[in-house]
Amino acid sequence: MEREVICVDNKYYILATSARIGQGSRTLKHEESFAIFNAYGDIEPVGLGEQGLYYRGTRYLSRYEMHICDTRPLLLSSSIKEDNSLFTVDLTNADVVSNGFLTLAKGSVHILRSKFLFKNCYYERIQLENFFPLTSEVKISFLFESDFADIFEVRGAKRKKRGQQMPPLVEKDRVVLSYEGLDRVVRQTVIRFSCPPEEISSHQAILKFKLKPKERRAFYIVISCNSNCNSNLNPPQAFIPYKKAFFEIRSKLRRWQESSCLIYTSNEQFNQWLHRSLADIVMLITETPYGQSEAERIYPYAGIPWFNTPFGRDGLITAYECLWINPDIAKGTLAYLAATQAKNFDEEQDAQPGKIIHELREGEMAATGEIPFARYYGSVDATPLFVILAGKYYDRTGDIEFIKKIWPNLLLALKWIESYGDIDRDGFVEYVASERGLINKGWRDSHDSVFHADGTLAEGPIALVEVQGYVYQAKREAAKLAKVLGKEDLTIKWLQEAKELKEKIEKWFWSEEISCYGMALDGQKKLCQVRSSCAGHLLFSGVASAERAQKLAKLFFEKHFFSGWGIRTVSSLEALYNPLSYHNGSVWPHDNALIALGLCRYGFKEQALKILRGLFEASTFFELHRLPELFCGFPKRPSEGPTHYPVACHPQAWAAGAVFLLLQACLGLSFKENEIRFYHPVLPDFLDAVWIKNLKLGQARVNFYVKRYERDVVINVTRKEGQVKIIVEK
Repeated sequence: MEREVICVDNKYYILATSARIGQGSRTLKHEESFAIFNAYGDIEPVGLGEQGLYYRGTRYLSRYEMHICDTRPLLLSSSIKEDNSLFTVDLTNADVVSNGFLTLAKGSVHILRSKFLFKNCYYERIQLENFFPLTSEVKISFLFESDFADIFEVRGAKRKKRGQQMPPLVEKDRVVLSYEGLDRVVRQTVIRFSCPPEEISSHQAILKFKLKPKERRAFYIVISCNSNCNSNLNPPQAFIPYKKAFFEIRSKLRRWQESSCLIYTSNEQFNQWLHRSLADIVMLITETPYGQSEAERIYPYAGIPWFNTPFGRDGLITAYECLWINPDIAKGTLAYLAATQAKNFDEEQDAQPGKIIHELREGEMAATGEIPFARYYGSVDATPLFVILAGKYYDRTGDIEFIKKIWPNLLLALKWIESYGDIDRDGFVEYVASERGLINKGWRDSHDSVFHADGTLAEGPIALVEVQGYVYQAKREAAKLAKVLGKEDLTIKWLQEAKELKEKIEKWFWSEEISCYGMALDGQKKLCQVRSSCAGHLLFSGVASAERAQKLAKLFFEKHFFSGWGIRTVSSLEALYNPLSYHNGSVWPHDNALIALGLCRYGFKEQALKILRGLFEASTFFELHRLPELFCGFPKRPSEGPTHYPVACHPQAWAAGAVFLLLQACLGLSFKENEIRFYHPVLPDFLDAVWIKNLKLGQARVNFYVKRYERDVVINVTRKEGQVKIIVEK
């Protein structure tokens, strides 16, 4: 979701002009803070300058460079652990010459930097080891700056006025840099050294060490991001020591491993994709102030760098993708969105009662109203997706008490769908551009993403094809929950409405001319006869007839649609097709995963396997086996990888979750009451075996061994605890 947002005449346009996180960059995140470094472990004001240490929508550190003996060190290696817990950098010194004499030969001192984030603090341990045969004096210097830029400023937004930098506080072992924003909040960057530097100022610290041969020395730096402080700087606050903070990080990761289903396969590259994806999901999960239980207080933030914040649509789809491996993510997502659901009308926020939030921002520009996204409801699809996830969460867990708890929110969401969502009362959910907000309000929210066959942009009210499918599925899920709660009148009502909506979708959205469901209906009820991947979401929702599903299954894998890596958002036959664009011809992993699930729903398993293969092969070409938010839609070329999209977020939650939904789709895995069902399971030819461990259903736990024999798959239960039925249907 990496996007640039500009405002013209109070309308917000999604552009793609922000710098992509550069190759070789390293990302850390914990809760509300994240950091982007270069491979050296430094923060440099280079390119468009996205590197930095951020907290709650503000950059607290815009420069952080380490030099050895006044020169940049030599990079040996740089890596982030597979679980994203620790970033380590191995460095050494360049030749050090003094008065014409070589005083320290290149490669004499090894420097190991180990760093992580915990809550609102950055922790770093720096270890020096001298391999020179003589005692050596090693000078380590740090340069640092804090611009306190709002994340939207970093993305390129120009501000007419900013707050003011306050006088720095410099003490023997710490520096405090402060800024008072236009929102009257004082933000402070506090830099602490475990051993007092020989020289220290508001922008630099110099430490010197005398190291005997083979001597090893270590010191620590902690940088904390504080806000809501008083203008009068207080004495330094107590902070958690490095080792204890890292222990907390590792403990959290262990808890997630213990509570989640773990997957291993016979293909090591596929394992790396799986493990990185799970690690990214865990890293992006953030504790929120909402909810009564621990599970209710977690939410998967959307992505880094621009979207380390709650997004309704992204959180819902991510939770859906991960539902089978850990349903707590869905519970926390539903709890958060129920708590932030709109209760009143607010034109500025694009809010009506019952609507689910689009995004929430906490930076200075949001607080002052310079951008409308402090609490913004400009999504047309998040509300039906909220109802869908609630129904699927119940199938997965049987947690009827939680469903009862959010039932009023579900009723409000359904009321929004039926009233405020249906602007012209034609039975479809539409949107119009709000006075101060986004132009397009589906997941393809670029300003030019909804258009007619001749390339003319559609005018509102716009009814997106995929949104109608979501509404159909939402009413069926709501009917199911109503039946469980003994509300038969609502069950009958919503099933009838779903049936009628399905008939309307088939009538109004199908185009024989393109053999596909059109992209949208415009304000004149004219169909946008454009082949888009969004038609595949009707397979996910179960709207498409069997005959038309078969046509889609064929169409999506023709060369104009399938790049070899995945299904493009828009066919190359269309007027506005551009493989370099954000939404008009690129490949999105989450989009492909939803389509694959839909294909399997209609029995097109081989086609789903093609998507799984394409995305798996793509993952092998991306650093850390981390699929980005999207990549370019160019055709696959022999012995080459996919073309990077220059402004894609990575890690990004729903891209990370795609692999789990793809695997679930191919295995035909579903849950109901005390049953775990595998429906026509298949595996691709690059996976001979899959081990699924700690799959929970209620109080039961099951381990599976899935083995492929040519075109057949055998599922063996290797361990079972508790009452649960295993059904394999072929």
